[in-house]
Amino acid sequence: MIRHCVFVRFRDDVPDGERAAIHAELEALRQVVDGMDTVRFSANVSPEPFARGYSHGFTIDFRDAAARDAYLVHEAHQRAGARLVAALEGGTDGLMVFDLDLTKK
Repeated sequence: MIRHCVFVRFRDDVPDGERAAIHAELEALRQVVDGMDTVRFSANVSPEPFARGYSHGFTIDFRDAAARDAYLVHEAHQRAGARLVAALEGGTDGLMVFDLDLTKK
């Protein structure tokens, strides 16, 4: 299983409703991307001082790397990703992506 971790810095002027719409659009991809499973969203709740300004994040679990790779190039993901990036501080500078292979020991 691949856990796709995304951390973001939303612009201050992006309302909560737009953030929720972005989350809903990303979660809806489960209906069109085979092998895309659980999607979770949250504000950062860590008491540690290491967030480096990333205020929110989400994870998406994929059956395997092939499912993740199909998601990355899917046109619906491209649209949802563009909407997300438009809402971030500095565009892609407000984004960090990290994938974990949870099948490795």
